[in-house]
Amino acid sequence: MAVLATTNPTLADVAAMLDPNGEIATIVEILKTSSNDVLSSLTFQEGNLPTGHQSSVRTGIPTPTWRKLYGGVQPTAGSVAKVVDSIGMLEDYAEVDKALADLNGNTAAFRMQEDTAHLQGMNDTMASTLFYGNEGVTPEAFTGLSPRFNSLGAANGLNIIDAGGTGSDNTSIWLCVWGPTTGFGIYPKGSRAGLQREDKGQVTIENVDGAGGRMEAYRTHYRWDVGLSIRDWRYFVRIANIDVSDLSVAANQAKLVDYMIMATERIPSFGVGRAAFYCNRGVREKLRLGMLSKTAYNLSWESVEGKRVLTFDDIPVYRTDALLNSEARVV
Repeated sequence: MAVLATTNPTLADVAAMLDPNGEIATIVEILKTSSNDVLSSLTFQEGNLPTGHQSSVRTGIPTPTWRKLYGGVQPTAGSVAKVVDSIGMLEDYAEVDKALADLNGNTAAFRMQEDTAHLQGMNDTMASTLFYGNEGVTPEAFTGLSPRFNSLGAANGLNIIDAGGTGSDNTSIWLCVWGPTTGFGIYPKGSRAGLQREDKGQVTIENVDGAGGRMEAYRTHYRWDVGLSIRDWRYFVRIANIDVSDLSVAANQAKLVDYMIMATERIPSFGVGRAAFYCNRGVREKLRLGMLSKTAYNLSWESVEGKRVLTFDDIPVYRTDALLNSEARVV
């Protein structure tokens, strides 16, 4: 796994390389403890712009020519498009009563413990944006996966599998192959993985009780500059229109396995990055029940980087509650 971490580093790998003191790495580990386990597989790369990343997105493959002796070859060119992906600034302030923090002996450790909820909230927000962010609606955020894979008739509609749900209680399963030539998370050029932590020290909070009262507190400012770049849509598959209410039927649970097999066959090659399935807890529950009823033979438990992980054909299946059960039908 060391080679994989070097060529396709997750945020934890990047933090370890850029922050030898361990402060940012500690923040990343806390971020990973939330119910949105996307940071275990999402790879990151430094953007080539202070506020984003410009890349060439492959939109067509050149066609070579068979040549005979003394025959000529016509030069060809693939088609590419220049794309600039933006980085959003996600920020939060954590505040804790000074008297309470000082009571616990190790003030710094207690503050970090209290800050955990704020960091998990940041991860939840980032994960939601990863799947549903839309700069057309929220310009200050970044554009996630769903707005990029939202039409069966688009060019990348080939990588959208229609699970047949027609109502508004749908969800999706995503198969992503993260890598430098496929797609990756981005952080600003010259930053420490896009993460900042500033200890503001002791501050006076005014009107803390809504009646003009004041309180002495410790304040910490957190900032996460993060975005998403998709260079080759062929390495991302959305199983859309999964009707949540229909999953109570065993036959429909078994269909999930069929769709996941179809998704793997859409991927040109798995050797270019980190592959991962993402689904919410309801869908993963049905997949695990399929293991018990012997309708999901492709699923098993494996050890991935020292952790017990559910896998499908050796691809980790991660749970992320950022994926909603209220998606509109993709048409």
